[in-house]
Amino acid sequence: MEKLSQLIKGKDLIVAPVALSPIMARMAAEAGFKTVYLSGGSLGWYKGVTEAGLSLTEMCQLALDMRTVCRLPIVLDAGGGFGDPVHVHRTVAMSEAAGIEAVEIEDQLLPRRVSHHVGEDYLVPIGVAVDRIKEAVAARTNPDTVIIGRTNAVRVAGMDDALRRAEGMKRAGADMLFIWGRKPEEMRFIAERLPAPLMTFAPADGFSTFGLSRADMAAMGYRLAASSGTAFAAMMKAARQSYEHLANDTMDPFLGPGGAEKEMKAAHRVTGLPGMLEIEKRTMGGG
Repeated sequence: MEKLSQLIKGKDLIVAPVALSPIMARMAAEAGFKTVYLSGGSLGWYKGVTEAGLSLTEMCQLALDMRTVCRLPIVLDAGGGFGDPVHVHRTVAMSEAAGIEAVEIEDQLLPRRVSHHVGEDYLVPIGVAVDRIKEAVAARTNPDTVIIGRTNAVRVAGMDDALRRAEGMKRAGADMLFIWGRKPEEMRFIAERLPAPLMTFAPADGFSTFGLSRADMAAMGYRLAASSGTAFAAMMKAARQSYEHLANDTMDPFLGPGGAEKEMKAAHRVTGLPGMLEIEKRTMGGG
């Protein structure tokens, strides 16, 4: 399994789909992805508390659960680093202990505000943002751990302030920078001003309708695109539809006749049931 630190040195854009459970990580691996994204935003919705209510320990426990059954590199959305610069040391230490290969740290004010999800961002001063990255770099003990510096300043103070913050994070030692450009022209502008490797979010509807292809973005210096919520949204829609049809005594057209049994058997396979049965038969003799 290639390390993320090596993947981002290549010339391709690595897409990291969201994974919020071990089986999601395994399905991502089966689909051919080379890394997964542990999104704070989607995990917050999944747990019903929003990202503001998450703790470092529960995110690292989830990463450990995923790493137990899937060796894909994990990119951790660590939000504001779970504290001041002094607390960032534990954030990096626990992340490395859980096998996480990249830690994304941004300039959000802590404790997080839930209003972040409706377009209101409260940011720490640029000096604190830079110190978070500096301490993250100082805290890592594994040279392959990728420190990602992210700023949300675009929708607070504009692009110029976001670029200043990103440049400061780079000087502090960030291995990768992340300013979320929502439009192709923003993506191009960011890439013209900041050095590769760059991170961004993958378009919610995929690259086919975005206006920039994966190759285009790779040529500009983008090396990591996290799909932070699309698979979670698909899961929500599928589960809601299943509940509605079950409640109304109607057939769910998504699964169709026999579909539930078929997908459960697929889950058995993804989970590795055949291998477990073989071990049990070999070691227990069927008794």
